[in-house]
Amino acid sequence: MCTSIAMQQGGGYFGRNLDLEYSFGEQVAVTPRRYPLRFHRQPAMERHLALIGMAHVTGGCPLYAEAMNEKGLYMAGLNFPGNAWYDPDPPADCDAVAPYELIPWVLGSCATLEQARARLARFRPLGVPFAPGLPLSPLHWHIADPTGALVLEATREGVFLYDDPAGVLTNNPPFPFHRANLCQYQGLSPRPAENRMAPGLSLPPFGQGMGAVGLPGDFSPASRYVKAAFLKLNSPDPGSEEERVVQFFHLLEGVAMVRGSVVTPEGREDITTYSCCISAGAGVYYYKTYGNSRITAVRLASDGLDGDTLTLYPLQNGPDIRFEN
Repeated sequence: MCTSIAMQQGGGYFGRNLDLEYSFGEQVAVTPRRYPLRFHRQPAMERHLALIGMAHVTGGCPLYAEAMNEKGLYMAGLNFPGNAWYDPDPPADCDAVAPYELIPWVLGSCATLEQARARLARFRPLGVPFAPGLPLSPLHWHIADPTGALVLEATREGVFLYDDPAGVLTNNPPFPFHRANLCQYQGLSPRPAENRMAPGLSLPPFGQGMGAVGLPGDFSPASRYVKAAFLKLNSPDPGSEEERVVQFFHLLEGVAMVRGSVVTPEGREDITTYSCCISAGAGVYYYKTYGNSRITAVRLASDGLDGDTLTLYPLQNGPDIRFEN
C-alpha cells in the first residue's frame, strides 16, 4: 500500500508514502555517476545520471523504492498485487528489464519525462528474481518531472503507459479505474457547501468543510487516490521552498496510515513507515519516518556526483522531541 504525488509547481516536488507492515532495511542512497549499474539483459551503465532515493542495498546494489535523478526526473514503484505480471522470457526484440532494475535503468539514462516515455516504448518486465530469498515485488510505477506525470503498468494484457494529469498514484485496481472513479466526485469542493438539492429550502451549513462531504476517508487504494487527488489539486502554492515542502508533507499526511487503522490478513499492522518529498529544483531528498516526525534532508550535492562510491544515510527513526524547559 502506498501513495505517490507529483506536483509541478516551483520546479517540481515529488514523493510518496511507503505503507508497509515491516521495514525492508531502507536508507537514503546516493548513486553517483560512475557507480556501475548492472542489468540482467541490458548493457551495463558505467557512467550515468546520478540518483538519490530510498533503497534497500544488498550485494552493493541499491534497490530503489523511489528515486530522482540529477535532472529532476522522478520514479516510484508502488504495490500492485494480483495485477502486475512479469515475463520469465521476454522476446529478444524487447528491452527486458527486471522490476528492481527499472528505476536505475530509466533514471540513469533519461533527463526528462518525454525521454522516459521513449525509453519505455520497447520495455517488457523480466520475471527474474534478484536473488534467492528475494522474490519479485508486484509493482506499477509513477514517473514525473516538472512537466507532468505518467503511470506504467505491466499486466498479462500488456504494458501500458498512461498520462496522469492528476499527478497521483496508489495501488489496485489498474490506473484506468482510478481515472474513471474520479468522475463520481466532481461535486466536491474546498469551499462552503451550496444548496443545489432544494434552493428554495433554507439549509444553512452548520460547519466548515461541508463542501467536501462525501470525500472518502478510509485507507483503501481507491479512497486514498480520490482523497490525495482532492488535496493535491486544491493545494495553493505557498511560494518558498520550505513552505512547499511542509505543504507536501501535509498532503501525504492526509492519506497516511496510523498504527492500528489497517491490519493485514496475517494480523500485522500496516503503517506509513516513511514519507518523502523530493525537490527537483533544490536537488534535496526530504523524509520523515513513522517514529520521527522531524523532516530530515539529504542533498544531491553537485560536487560529489562524479564519484564511484555509493553513499548511504541511515534513517532517523527515533522520536525527536524538543523541550522548552
